Amino acid sequence: MITLTNEQLNHYRENGYVVVPGLLTQKEADEFVRYEASQDPEWRNHLDNHKRDAHWAAVAKHPNIVNVVRQILAGKKPMIVQTMYLEKKPAEPGKGTALHQDSHYLPNDPDTLMACWVAMSDTDGENGGLCVVPGSHKKGLYSTHKATNSQDHQVWESEHLMRDRNGKEWKQKFYSFEIDGLDRSTIRNLEVPQGAGVFFSSHTIHGSYGNRSPNRVRRAFATHFVAEGTWVLRADVQDVVPAI
Repeated sequence: MITLTNEQLNHYRENGYVVVPGLLTQKEADEFVRYEASQDPEWRNHLDNHKRDAHWAAVAKHPNIVNVVRQILAGKKPMIVQTMYLEKKPAEPGKGTALHQDSHYLPNDPDTLMACWVAMSDTDGENGGLCVVPGSHKKGLYSTHKATNSQDHQVWESEHLMRDRNGKEWKQKFYSFEIDGLDRSTIRNLEVPQGAGVFFSSHTIHGSYGNRSPNRVRRAFATHFVAEGTWVLRADVQDVVPAI
């Protein structure tokens, strides 16, 4: 079972993210990719497949991942909010995700939200791998606008039902958030090999660009966690489940 070193923990605290090798074996990653390739692509649109499917649950609840999450959450019990399988085929330049902070998409109280992004294939800047802005988590939530650069990123808008702890409900509009005034020189493209993962906080600015490689698919599995007792306001992902 993987445990972060003091150096890795300090890197997470200072930079808002840490890359951890060897979360999954090559066999584990390849078996999941083969299984997922046999499913209807629409299946991936569900955010709760970790509740529906043993293969998804095995990745989201993998002991290596959960142990690191528990460390970062200072020993608190990790709860799974949502899971996503993210695949970009070669030469898909417009399939990126605009740089954002996760708490804009998943408001939670208190804000304990964090993510683990596992590379299911070798990933880098060329094939649409994850990019981050180191240290951005220290400045709170940034102001945003709807992404407009459809050449690099997906552009969308949707409405979700929200519910607070007291049962009050309302509708809130979400869109493809992009950070106002972001200095592009601060963006770092990460090279994350198959089986390695990136852990990052809800305030760490991150995203990705399209797959510009001629023949390499970019595959990743993302799980969002909160500490037990955290209230997630979006009703569609409010039913969090234990990771342990």
